Amino acid sequence: MKRVLIVEDDIEIIRLLEIHLKDLGCLVITANRGDIGLRKAISEKPDLIILDVMLPEMDGIEICQKIRAQEIKSPIMMLTARSEEIDKVLGLEVGADDYLTKPFSVREFIARVKAIFRRQKMDVASPSSEKNPKLMQFDILSIDIDMRKVLLDGKKIELSPKEFELLVLLSSNPGKSYDRTKLLNMIWGYDFQGYEHTVNSHINRLRSKIEPDMSNPKFILTTWGVGYKFNEELRET
Repeated sequence: MKRVLIVEDDIEIIRLLEIHLKDLGCLVITANRGDIGLRKAISEKPDLIILDVMLPEMDGIEICQKIRAQEIKSPIMMLTARSEEIDKVLGLEVGADDYLTKPFSVREFIARVKAIFRRQKMDVASPSSEKNPKLMQFDILSIDIDMRKVLLDGKKIELSPKEFELLVLLSSNPGKSYDRTKLLNMIWGYDFQGYEHTVNSHINRLRSKIEPDMSNPKFILTTWGVGYKFNEELRET
């Protein structure tokens, strides 16, 4: 049974989502304030968090940041109002996996939830159809796919789910360049056209965690005019 946390201050929306999530066989946990939602996200560690942006006490963007800072890997679907374009961008950049714009149809909501659950069942280490080894070692960088663990010179590096998936995709295909649009489609699961800068933000954060020298990247290289690739000169050992 999937455990879903809804953090939303509109009781009617909570009731609507709760009904349809229970129809999917989910156990639903709710919170109508941001601070309460954060506490439940930390204590319950649900399989999915549905997070409104506008909340009393603490907004959804701050909650999302704090959830990821706590190393909670639960997928986060953010709910935004149609006029809150900046919140969609910020939500994706601070670690949300998906967003849904209000007002939304129940059919679309259910489709998004099912898509997230399908991705959880899939080998997240293989966002593409290409087969990846379970353990990869590149110089001082070690990537354990099954354990979702990354070590840099023996020290554990904490990555968000999207940072990890980006790293695995790129490192599984050294030398292969991916443009930002393709990375959006492969990692986020469907087309986020217009949000290519989100990839830049995730790559920058990933580099800040694994690169010994940010000014001279060793692992993730920029393919000028295209996107990014993993350094093909680093042979897997």
